[in-house]
Amino acid sequence: VAKALFDIEVSPSSDIKAELRDVVISGAKEVEVGKGGGAVVIHVPFRVWKTVRKIQGRLIRELEKKFNKRHVVMVANRTILDKNFKRKGLKVRPRSRTLTAVHEAILEDVVGPTEIVGKRTRISVDGTKLLKVLLDPKDKDKENIESKLN
Repeated sequence: VAKALFDIEVSPSSDIKAELRDVVISGAKEVEVGKGGGAVVIHVPFRVWKTVRKIQGRLIRELEKKFNKRHVVMVANRTILDKNFKRKGLKVRPRSRTLTAVHEAILEDVVGPTEIVGKRTRISVDGTKLLKVLLDPKDKDKENIESKLN
């Protein structure tokens, strides 16, 4: 993944060259998805996430060209503080560090650069939960992202 990022950065035709200079990755993981499909999950430090957000769509498109037949998902590293956070020397636990808030933010990262406009939780008779995520209908990349989520 780092080599692919470097190739994009040094290529003369790249339009995201300047922004890519600030981007660093903290890890990458290959995940098997569905039947025969694979996805590459790239973890980015939270401090750099703002710059990655700006170029996320173009960067993912370039990386998917490099890794043929694989989806690329970029996720920020976030910290979850448990309810017993006082051991860590903190007085108050910020809302952004709760389990629910971190999971919501990771879901936002996965569907990025598209926005989530609604969520439906369906609980079936046997107790299993199914979360339906409604994406922005005006977005032009919607079909590409919906294929990733399935």
